[in-house]
Amino acid sequence: MCGRTACALGADRIRRACVYRDNRGRIRQPEWRDADKYSPSYNKSPQSNSPVLVSRRHFEKDADSSERVIAAMRWGLVPAWFREDDPSKMQYKTSNCRSDTMMEKLSYKGPLIKGKRCVVLADGFYEWQQHNGKKQPYFIYFPQPKQEMADGKDDDEEWKGWKLLTMAGIFDCWEPPDGGDALYTYTIITVDASKGLSAIHNRMPAILDGDEAIRKWLDFTEVSTQEALRLIHSTDNIAFHPVSTIVNNSRNNTPECLVPIGLGPKTETKVSTSSKMMLDWVKNKSPKKEEDDLPRWSSQFIQIAAPKRTSAGLMHQWLKKEEGDPCAKKPKTQ
Repeated sequence: MCGRTACALGADRIRRACVYRDNRGRIRQPEWRDADKYSPSYNKSPQSNSPVLVSRRHFEKDADSSERVIAAMRWGLVPAWFREDDPSKMQYKTSNCRSDTMMEKLSYKGPLIKGKRCVVLADGFYEWQQHNGKKQPYFIYFPQPKQEMADGKDDDEEWKGWKLLTMAGIFDCWEPPDGGDALYTYTIITVDASKGLSAIHNRMPAILDGDEAIRKWLDFTEVSTQEALRLIHSTDNIAFHPVSTIVNNSRNNTPECLVPIGLGPKTETKVSTSSKMMLDWVKNKSPKKEEDDLPRWSSQFIQIAAPKRTSAGLMHQWLKKEEGDPCAKKPKTQ
């Protein structure tokens, strides 16, 4: 399952991180809808608004279906047929939908066959491992590229920052029976966990790995529902590390939610590139934290060796520029 995510980038950087090519081969950056409804957070839970990629055709009937927009949608699908005046009156949870039963449930089958497919964007998601009656949280994300990262200019064709996790989802639009603003909501599709994650949890989000998979999932006029469903499966292309139980409380919205922690006896370790980038990110977000105060940790990405102390890491370099983005500088509590 997936019940908590992190998305700490500001709205403009999310747009640049989603650069793509349309059907004509043109390099594009998706436009935002309702960007003011999105608030960055290290600890997003259901009922909060998150950035979601969808085809522009859903909002403009004459638009090219390959064109993408980013919309701020509420996590937890409210089906269009729901007739109560308050969506909070729903009696069941819809933050996740199982891939093996979603075509059997009207809440998901209805919007899915209408092409309401979306891609949920996040830095990563949290999952809890149960062991000896206790739950240990982990942060899970895409392995990051080894090349040097930089913030880049607004007109750069290639995004060189943090690679966002792209999860397959379904969305719908609910309108209050007595009139009022439409509410766009979504659910994250889940599948059986991959071999690498199964020791932590038996379920995981359906992750769309690569722009071609994203293109097929979003382009509902060119790619049928049946063909799109072939993209829904688990993947081992992920990295993860244990984090503090501070993340257990969704009101805790601080960089500490992402800081890797140590499990078991302390050992001299060398961390992977992806884990080091994540640590550099958190260090940059918490400028008062000194390097000597940062914990060491262990995960499947660690190799025994003495750690090397370096200057700012790859992610550290480009995230410094977020100081000019008020949304990314001080995420609001969800």
